Amino acid sequence: MLRWAIIFLVISLVAGALGFTGVAAGAARISKILFGIFFAIFLILLIFALI
Repeated sequence: MLRWAIIFLVISLVAGALGFTGVAAGAARISKILFGIFFAIFLILLIFALI
């Protein structure tokens, strides 16, 4: 479970880097949404891994 949490953290960081820095200007909104989704999944999986 912790492995999945780390995978989603990496995905959210990549999506955030693309969305918040303007590298993918056309897909910035999608990247920001994906960042939020994957970061939320990361937090949920991290909590389940620690319980």
